[in-house]
Amino acid sequence: MTEKRLLHNIALVGFMGTGKTSVGHALASLLRFRMVDTDELIEWRAGKRISVIFAQDGEPRFREYERQIVVELRRYRRTIISTGGGLVVDPVNMESLKSHALVVCLWASPEAIWERVRHQSHRPLLSTPDPQAKIRALLAEREPFYRQADVLLNTELRSLREAAQQVAYQYRLARERQSSHENSHSSARD
Repeated sequence: MTEKRLLHNIALVGFMGTGKTSVGHALASLLRFRMVDTDELIEWRAGKRISVIFAQDGEPRFREYERQIVVELRRYRRTIISTGGGLVVDPVNMESLKSHALVVCLWASPEAIWERVRHQSHRPLLSTPDPQAKIRALLAEREPFYRQADVLLNTELRSLREAAQQVAYQYRLARERQSSHENSHSSARD
């Protein structure tokens, strides 16, 4: 972590179905933070569902909405930010999130993800003849971006509560490190 980094928030990144929204709500309750979901903010701003944005305006327009939302999130404090699965593919988004948030990537296997999302109709990227192959391909494509997170956390064998507690622990640890780093720099200058 750099000296200029301020950890006011926690950003949950990762593929669809890894638990970002569910863990985010549990974490918000645990830390008494507010919770925002970038996909919900985009839907509110666009006045239509994400699947409709993809169908009518295309993925590039959706990604444009994401970039705008991410810039605005810099002003937030004490917030759990649940992001869309592809948000961190844009390096500017990851850099922006890291300027104010501990970035935690929630991870699960392609099989676990498929089990979690197979009955959900609001996943435009899975509107394909072989959704499991699409999950594997997208995960492989996005993995290098997900690995840039501060913390990687597998959610397959953890309950929501356990995952939220682990993220809260990592956040406290990062804040303590940041505080001791700042204190050592200020005492070195004295």
